[in-house]
Amino acid sequence: MPHTPDGVARAAHVPLRTCIATRHQAAASDLLRVTIDRDSGAVVPDPRRVLPGRGAWITPTMEAFEVALKRRAFERALRVSAPADTGRVREYLATLTGDSDVAGGPPS
Repeated sequence: MPHTPDGVARAAHVPLRTCIATRHQAAASDLLRVTIDRDSGAVVPDPRRVLPGRGAWITPTMEAFEVALKRRAFERALRVSAPADTGRVREYLATLTGDSDVAGGPPS
């Protein structure tokens, strides 16, 4: 734990982000960052948090994903005017949750 000059321990800085679906704040490490692929215009997962461009954060559950779809939160957070293709995020979340039925679902 880092110390101040007078020897008092201080807590390490933990970046907080807000989920676009639930609006709850959580540590960035607990959320999934998504961004727009420049070439295809699709919303893509960015689990390593290194892709360029505007990012949005979502709780990595299918429930939060469905809420974000209903609220058009991807489009609003990523500032896109056309409906966003979120199929790659759906597939990524399906692999995280082990839900194979979701991966074959209709594209969003």
